[in-house]
Amino acid sequence: MRNSELSREKILAAALREFSDYGIAGARVDRIAKAAGCNKNLIYIYFESKEALFETILRKHLTRIYEELNFTPDDLPDYAARIVDFAMANPDLLRLLAWFGLEQKVGSPAERSASARDKIAALAAVQAKGAVNAAFPPAFLLTVIMAISTAWTAVNPFGSTLDPEGAGDPSALRQRVSDVVRLLVALPAG
Repeated sequence: MRNSELSREKILAAALREFSDYGIAGARVDRIAKAAGCNKNLIYIYFESKEALFETILRKHLTRIYEELNFTPDDLPDYAARIVDFAMANPDLLRLLAWFGLEQKVGSPAERSASARDKIAALAAVQAKGAVNAAFPPAFLLTVIMAISTAWTAVNPFGSTLDPEGAGDPSALRQRVSDVVRLLVALPAG
């Protein structure tokens, strides 16, 4: 890896930590530079602004999510369980997404909107085939699955406070979330 690529990756790693800890408004380029072991000006050369750096990190990690969490509308309980695993293993990324939602200083990346539309369309298709309960609109159902699957992360104020032992056994939590989603999407009896 060339020095410029290595410097850029160090900046991105330091910035992920900084933005996940402090958000866009609270993040300081000086701290990012110090943590990355580089000159502050180098950050502006590579990224132009703090907001552009945040957007770069957000896009990079959203791409990672899309690659690692293949959406399976025909097996939503497994999808939910994989979200639990990913969310619990990546607290910095979940905090980054929470800050993005709170601050909205950067427009939603087109990839994120396209991914959501694709998932909703795929979910609508399996509902239309009768493979998933259609009692709820697909966008609502996807939102509920995401909320349930990330409820015990550090950024959610409910899971860890209402059920502090819930995340103590990751495999049990994973199974419970999967079971809830299975019940949620099951076709009505009869």
